[in-house]
Amino acid sequence: MTMQQHAQIIDGIALSAQLRTDVAKRVLALKARGVTPGLAVILVGEDPASTVYVRNKVKACLDTGVRSVFEKYEASMTQADLLARIAALNADPTVHGILVQMPVPKHIDPHKVIEAIAVTKDVDGYATLSAGELMTGATGFRPCTPYGCMQLIASTGVDLRGKHAVVIGRSNTVGKPMALMLLQANATVTVCHSATADIGHHTRQADVIVAAVGKPKMLTADMVKPGALVIDVGMNRDEQGKLCGDVDFAGVKAVASFITPVPGGVGPMTITMLLVNTLEAAERAIK
Repeated sequence: MTMQQHAQIIDGIALSAQLRTDVAKRVLALKARGVTPGLAVILVGEDPASTVYVRNKVKACLDTGVRSVFEKYEASMTQADLLARIAALNADPTVHGILVQMPVPKHIDPHKVIEAIAVTKDVDGYATLSAGELMTGATGFRPCTPYGCMQLIASTGVDLRGKHAVVIGRSNTVGKPMALMLLQANATVTVCHSATADIGHHTRQADVIVAAVGKPKMLTADMVKPGALVIDVGMNRDEQGKLCGDVDFAGVKAVASFITPVPGGVGPMTITMLLVNTLEAAERAIK
């Protein structure tokens, strides 16, 4: 195989910037009508990764004119107190989206926390009602990471109708909703996971691959059909401690037609779609 054919890099940073400019315009239009979209972000405890994520979310709000309400609590906060805070934010008309940063401390049930958020404010799209709306094709909020992946695919101009898409991973936050969104776009979808006998057998037939398992560089060039579109959701560290995805980027980019890098691919899109969901929640609240 000649090596001159290299995949086009799908730039998540550039696409994010473009979408955030659009969000900022729509925020101004809402402000002109007397409504400022508001996102409440709750952080319980001192998880270092969560602290960074939350800081990025608050900054993204600031950059686009969305009002952020950041509430930080000690790890000793009781479940009852957290649920009471969520109930108060549910009732607050100036707050359109509510996000509790995961993971929560061990003594708090994450499922109870997610289910406590009003479905009209579930901008993370994780609650059972939101998942049901995605499942049935209703207009609920889409989970931000797979929603961002769909935007990245759309930006390439590739039409998903009739394409074979393989999703590696079956989590409630990425794998399952990703498969459903690809189905809605008329792709034929295969979901692979830890119990799949031969993942390569499936990925070699795929026109589109979304890798979301959290295993460094597990998708290698010999597992990818020439010309496939590859989306890498993974955020891992390699042996050298460098950030890498679930895709062996150097190898796969010589085979694929499009590929997302890590970092700079899916990551920035996740927060951007959170802003889009919050904006839409505010627009719906006006209606």
